[in-house]
Amino acid sequence: MRRDVFQAIADPTRRKIIGMLAQHPLNLNAVAEKFEVSRPAISKHIKILTECGLIEIKQQGRERFCEAKLDKLNEVSHWVEQYKQFWEQKMDALEKYLDEMQRKKSKLPATKKRK
Repeated sequence: MRRDVFQAIADPTRRKIIGMLAQHPLNLNAVAEKFEVSRPAISKHIKILTECGLIEIKQQGRERFCEAKLDKLNEVSHWVEQYKQFWEQKMDALEKYLDEMQRKKSKLPATKKRK
């Protein structure tokens, strides 16, 4: 099954794992100890992150260490950036419209109250 980085970051547990490994590499047991889910569940998350290229597992003696490879997150960053620009343009247009409405409102003569 082909997995992508968006699938990997869709799960909060995987995002936490990425955050932990971004600080420093950890062995599989150390990662599993940080969560209140089963070791097989964490192994599944690790497998998905590995398939997406967000982590790499390196054998050191008898231990297997997980290390973050965050270059793939650039794909997410580029995708988000296009929508950020879109919404910034919309908000700028709204601000301009509201300023224009405020100017028009301030130019109107004051209305007299009826008795």
